[in-house]
Amino acid sequence: MSGGRAPAPGGLALVEELVNTLSVDTGDDRLAARFGLSGPELTEAAELREALRAALQAHAGHPAPPGTLATLNRMLAGAPLTVRFDEEGTAILAAEGDGLTARIATAVAEGVTAGTWSRLKACEAEDCRWAYYDRSPAARGRWCSMSVCGSRAKMRTYRSRG
Repeated sequence: MSGGRAPAPGGLALVEELVNTLSVDTGDDRLAARFGLSGPELTEAAELREALRAALQAHAGHPAPPGTLATLNRMLAGAPLTVRFDEEGTAILAAEGDGLTARIATAVAEGVTAGTWSRLKACEAEDCRWAYYDRSPAARGRWCSMSVCGSRAKMRTYRSRG
């Protein structure tokens, strides 16, 4: 969906982009084309994507499917983070390696450090689950787009009262 939202800040934009390579409602999967992956790398990236989607659903207050967060823990454990310093003495978190999993681990760590990780969520609509960055003041957004997914949900609730 996306609803024209601005991308997530910093490295979280990569997490958002990865999760949004699959359109849940249509099944359109752009993972291979977007990240240039094939074979086992593509399979691993798809597993990472869905485990991240589960974490983002949890941020929105929905239980993650059983085992998905354990899968995410296992996958990101393979990308240990180190602290490095640049020429100005600024500390930088960096994952070992430069593959997609390492880049995602770094992005998540940066988001945790910045306090922005929990604002990256998955849309509540079961036929959407699009990743979005919740910029609402109270961080209680539920849908990627209030005008589309939110409106549909409110209309369903209204009709069920019928």
